[in-house]
Amino acid sequence: MNKTQFIASLAPHFNGSKKEAAHAVEIVFDSLVRNLHRGEDVIINDFGKFKKVDRKARQGRNPFTGETIEIKASKKVRFLPAKALKEIVSGARKLGPAPKPAPVVKPAAKKAVKKVAKKPAKKAKKAKKAKKR
Repeated sequence: MNKTQFIASLAPHFNGSKKEAAHAVEIVFDSLVRNLHRGEDVIINDFGKFKKVDRKARQGRNPFTGETIEIKASKKVRFLPAKALKEIVSGARKLGPAPKPAPVVKPAAKKAVKKVAKKPAKKAKKAKKAKKR
């Protein structure tokens, strides 16, 4: 599932609005990124933990030449799945029913106000006809 498909699957929960679903997804991802950037862990119950990890500089090998190379220190994001997620994925625990989308609430239709069209003045037409004779 990619981001577009994810947004489409959330749209029914936002009264069918993909725009609102996309906005919600953007807010969630932005919050994750900002907290990880600050070095804070993001823990979502029954899902998992996103954690910023510092990797030390180390030596590695070029697989084509066998030559030893230096790998620089870096910072990575690590995801540690929660126990509940592991159990559901492995099949040891049954997945509960999916939450139902909220009922679609359509705004009440406004009563149409009939506009009374002004009738052209008959007197003016009669006056023109009289002048032609």
